[in-house]
Amino acid sequence: MYTMDHVPSYIALYEQGILNELAEKLDGMLYSCELCPRKCRVDRHASRDGYCRSGVDPVVSSAQPHFGEEPPLVGSRGSGTIFFTNCNLGCVFCQNYDISHAGHGKTISALDLASLMLNLQARGCLNINTVTPTHMIFSIVKALIYAVPRGLSIPLVYNSGGYDSVETLEMIEDVFDIYMPDFKYFRNGSGEKFSDAADYADVARAAVREMYRQAGDLKTDQRGAAYRGLIVRHLVLPGAMEETIQVIDFIADLSRGIYFNLMDQYRPEYHAREYPSLRRRVTMDEFRRALNHTAGRGMVPAG
Repeated sequence: MYTMDHVPSYIALYEQGILNELAEKLDGMLYSCELCPRKCRVDRHASRDGYCRSGVDPVVSSAQPHFGEEPPLVGSRGSGTIFFTNCNLGCVFCQNYDISHAGHGKTISALDLASLMLNLQARGCLNINTVTPTHMIFSIVKALIYAVPRGLSIPLVYNSGGYDSVETLEMIEDVFDIYMPDFKYFRNGSGEKFSDAADYADVARAAVREMYRQAGDLKTDQRGAAYRGLIVRHLVLPGAMEETIQVIDFIADLSRGIYFNLMDQYRPEYHAREYPSLRRRVTMDEFRRALNHTAGRGMVPAG
């Protein structure tokens, strides 16, 4: 639980009735969905024909304490991760392709989702970590309306692929305490080739700026547990050092206080071997160069 100084921002939104108003607005948007940058305009109340192949109710593949997240999110009892099925990106190297592409998961209600959140809190998790939440914003807000009066009081994390609409992010300001986007590419061509998103880089830059405006640098309590702020992840890809350098420079220019996780765990998964540049792992020299550049820009490359 958190002290009065660190009360999650969604609690005030609930007490002021704003969550109810937001849920109604988001529900209405699902009749012609424009929640993400793809703007499919599909009626998700009636069909699953949008890019994310999702209706209104959440589809969850798993909900459990996770210990592989960044240290400020984990503590001794884990980050309470809820993995939503499907995605608004088509990454050819996706390591969770069974969830994001194959659609493995169970359809539940918003009330069930609230119960999952409360269960994770009861198990001692530091936060509720919503993984791939972009297409499930309505269900998350609806679940909070059920969960807050039942005692939910730990930070809420928005853990996305970085392909997020600024307009939607502005709507949900203060619903999430911690933003944790991937920043996959700095060039639109890479986003088009590897994630089926021709405007990925432009969208991600704008989204990260908006997330930073809302949440700022990562803040932690006396235990080192994060309660508000921005975490940015970047997966170093083989042969793409120039883009990695550009991502690092962008984040450093935005704020050297952003918690920046430079990741080296790329492996050729899913359809990656169909692309020559993605058939190998990142070399030690490549990752060391990325680490050195991060440090040279005055940031600590976190893990």
